[in-house]
Amino acid sequence: MEMRRLGSNGPEISVIGLGTWEAGGDQWGKRSDDDAIRAMHAAIDAGMNWIDTAESYGGGRSEELIGEVLRDRGDEVLVFTKVAHFASGLRRDDIRRAIRGSLKRLGIDRVDLYQIHWPAEHIVPIEEAWSTMAEVADAGLARHIGVSNFDRTLVERCLAIRQVDSVQNRLSLLAQRDRDSFLPWLAEHGIGYLGYSPLAFRLLTGSITRETTFEPDDWRSGQGDVGYYDEYFAPEVIGPHLDKVERLRTIAEGLGVPTATLALRAVLEITGVSGVIVGSRDERHVRDNTWAGEFRLDGETKREIDAIFLG
Repeated sequence: MEMRRLGSNGPEISVIGLGTWEAGGDQWGKRSDDDAIRAMHAAIDAGMNWIDTAESYGGGRSEELIGEVLRDRGDEVLVFTKVAHFASGLRRDDIRRAIRGSLKRLGIDRVDLYQIHWPAEHIVPIEEAWSTMAEVADAGLARHIGVSNFDRTLVERCLAIRQVDSVQNRLSLLAQRDRDSFLPWLAEHGIGYLGYSPLAFRLLTGSITRETTFEPDDWRSGQGDVGYYDEYFAPEVIGPHLDKVERLRTIAEGLGVPTATLALRAVLEITGVSGVIVGSRDERHVRDNTWAGEFRLDGETKREIDAIFLG
């Protein structure tokens, strides 16, 4: 699989990494620990060399499951995790406790990337939180530190204190707000970029149709109080999204690749992207997703895709 460096100072990472929100089990319908663990092993076998998680995924359950995998394969995979204001908190003592809790659940001495999950200026100034993240790195508990769901203004405030190794934001063909200005600016400053939800919570896989229904405990049903629902799955928006996916499917068929593979590759072709995070508890889907890290798109295909999603 193609490899890229995460920013100017970060590790070499596979362009696709495994996300484990689903593995934690909350808000994604029925789950199985065994399925999640098999998916992690499949990801490593297929060439993914990093797993992204968070203390909040399943109340720490995602980290615990990763810890089980690390006991056998810890030397094969990097671990990225996050601290959140809605979990441990972002005050100095909160973050110091949170990293030790994550390390205990993961069964390791330090993580490869520790990230602030969401900014929470209404609770704690970013300067306080980022200074503490720097302390975590200086204490040897994290090799690198980054942020998630941040804009340029917040990143600039962090840079006044300490280098930001990476930004993890939502990026897909249906969510390209960072593409034109933020991504080039990050690249200029040596900051890596990880795109999460590159398949738009499976909308871009081609497996969801107008007839698809979700279990009540799956947030995509509209019952989970997750803000993304209104943007992706509400009745008034899902139809136009699916129309675009159908046009993407036609291009994918012409190339002889799955729709999801093309959607992932198109995001990886965006300048400034270090890697994308794809979550699944299905080992077959995990293996299929890795294909996107093994081919390139020609200029004409990229223009066709842009005409669908940006035109």
